[in-house]
Amino acid sequence: MKVTIDQKSGFCFGVVNAIQKAEITLKNEEELFCLGDIVHNGMEVERLESLGLVTIDRNKFFTLKNCKVLLRAHGEPPSTYEYAKENNIELIDATCPVVLKLQQRVKKAYQELQPEEGQIILYGKPGHAEVVGLSGQTNDEAIVIENEDDLQKIDPDKTSYFFAQTTKSIDKFNQFGKILKKKVSKKLVVKDTICRQVSNRVPRLKIFSTEHEVILFVGGKKSSNAKFLFEVCQQINKNSYFVSNLEEINSEWFEGKESVGICGATSTPQWLMEKVAAYLRAI
Repeated sequence: MKVTIDQKSGFCFGVVNAIQKAEITLKNEEELFCLGDIVHNGMEVERLESLGLVTIDRNKFFTLKNCKVLLRAHGEPPSTYEYAKENNIELIDATCPVVLKLQQRVKKAYQELQPEEGQIILYGKPGHAEVVGLSGQTNDEAIVIENEDDLQKIDPDKTSYFFAQTTKSIDKFNQFGKILKKKVSKKLVVKDTICRQVSNRVPRLKIFSTEHEVILFVGGKKSSNAKFLFEVCQQINKNSYFVSNLEEINSEWFEGKESVGICGATSTPQWLMEKVAAYLRAI
């Protein structure tokens, strides 16, 4: 059975940067706090925690003083920076440059809309770390939409700016854009802010999924990006399976098959895909 790893899968630049900053800091520190999972992949989080990384939630963060905290690639709202400044917390900021630029654009648009009481619309997953950071640029006044039912929250008579979480589907974003152009009677500014490192993987995975009899998608269950990209594979190849670790692999999936393709999300470490490949070759 031929086992092939998709060389275009795995960590995006933002995740690589955050992990490198964590590893560099932990060479000189016994312990480093990280606000939220550094990456939505349990195996990689466990690896870094074994080096001294301590994952904390927002409630815990707002009790800390006099320490170092890593901000992951997803970005943070202004309140995080304000609290850190007031409580002598050194922030190691690993916010992805793409996310940081989007935060700045959302903040600028929000300020421009203040005189006329306009609205910021965000296509994203409610409660997602990146969306929390983006909404924070609007004093948490942004309207977050993820499905068509959410469109009811939008005031059609207000000037609107429409942005997207960087890891969302371009096709769905464009669909929402068309609906909003009909729904919003006033000025509507549509800003395509989806990261091309993510979106460009879609056509690649569609091709990759046709080249193998079985697709094994390796990803974390918390990852929105993993869920989205796995669905792309599944639409093309019905013999696509989602696994987070070796224990979830079922050998029956490969009976009578001659080729298996292994791929993953922007949050999937290369070492884990290689570990899966080695396991498959062994069985």
